[in-house]
Amino acid sequence: MCKTMKMFFFLCLLIVGILSNSYCSEPYHQGVRNQNQRDQENQNMLQQTVGKNVCRFACCFYKEISSRENSGNIFFSPLSISTAFAMLTLGARSDTLTQILKVLSFNPRDISEKDIHEGYRQLMEMVNRKNEGIQLNMGNVLFVLDRLKPQEKFLNDLRNFYEGEAYPMNFKRADQAQVRINEYVAERTNGKIKDLINNLDPLTEILLISYIYLNAEWEKPFDPKYTKKNKFFVDGKRAVEVPMMFGIGLFNHGYDEQLSSTVVQMDYKGGASAFFILPDQGRMRKLEKRLSCERMSRWRTLVSKSSVNLYLPKFTLYGTYNLKNVLYKMGIMDVFTDKADLSGITGQPQHRISQAIHKAVVKVDETGTEAAAATGMEIVPMSVPVTIKFNRPFLMMITMKETILFMGKIVNPLKKD
Repeated sequence: MCKTMKMFFFLCLLIVGILSNSYCSEPYHQGVRNQNQRDQENQNMLQQTVGKNVCRFACCFYKEISSRENSGNIFFSPLSISTAFAMLTLGARSDTLTQILKVLSFNPRDISEKDIHEGYRQLMEMVNRKNEGIQLNMGNVLFVLDRLKPQEKFLNDLRNFYEGEAYPMNFKRADQAQVRINEYVAERTNGKIKDLINNLDPLTEILLISYIYLNAEWEKPFDPKYTKKNKFFVDGKRAVEVPMMFGIGLFNHGYDEQLSSTVVQMDYKGGASAFFILPDQGRMRKLEKRLSCERMSRWRTLVSKSSVNLYLPKFTLYGTYNLKNVLYKMGIMDVFTDKADLSGITGQPQHRISQAIHKAVVKVDETGTEAAAATGMEIVPMSVPVTIKFNRPFLMMITMKETILFMGKIVNPLKKD
């Protein structure tokens, strides 16, 4: 029985610890039609509106990370970070709420808070829908200090909009709590994230965790027997030897002249797609500065199928980010200080976010020796194939129905962390 090459994306994402203080949106419009049509259109519009704002947040977050000196490899899930902080708005009030919504690209004059949460609910429903050939799970959980009693409305909204649950936890026994939380996370990410939390603060009162896990198979797998060592040019002066996969056949690709970049789209079974973006030599900064949702949306119509010799490296990336530092610079400030107002969670305003850590893992490889046989025969036009070789830094984006699940930059495929 033949095996297929698989591409794995693992992520257990966001930790937000809430402690006691004592120690870039689009409006939607409904037409006048029958109620069922209006409901369906409204549902689609809310999901699309939230999806577009996840994209805007992704671009802003990426640019903040990449602007740092020696940023190196980048990998994160904008959907998971955005979802976690959208969940937080269920309990945020005053300026704390305003700042979070603004950084998530929502304008309260254009869309209500209820519709924002409904849009995220629809996105989560799409992500968690069972599809053949793909495992995609996303979820949220609150670990709450056992003596605290979260507001019933907050718990109901958490459950109804974000499929979230709240579990009592004795954070005073930090070592035991840390083990239990890490076991919970490992189980829901198929063991890919085993030690999410280190040095858990015994003063923690509420821990918010949002996770997403993706395991997908290529529609067009690579054959492992053609994977060979090849040079990957980290910069103009230094090259490393990497295992380079090779595929020949019809691939969706195109050239974005405005960004001086080649775009390759590869689809997975189950409805997800990967975009690999290779800027011309010396044009990475141009690509990063001009990156926008409008440009990324155009890539879907830019690419077309033709014969290609495709070279793509195998790689594993681990992304770890202190969101407190990144989001503070982006405009979410009060929630990390004594000015925070999260009274919608516990009924009292004296709480703030003490810890916000984002961890993501992506692994791209192939398994099995008969992968190519599973794809059957392909008719290739009688023309000289274009050669596209990802042998220098490039961007990647994983999407489902135009919603960005993951985003990253590969500078050195051998550097995992």
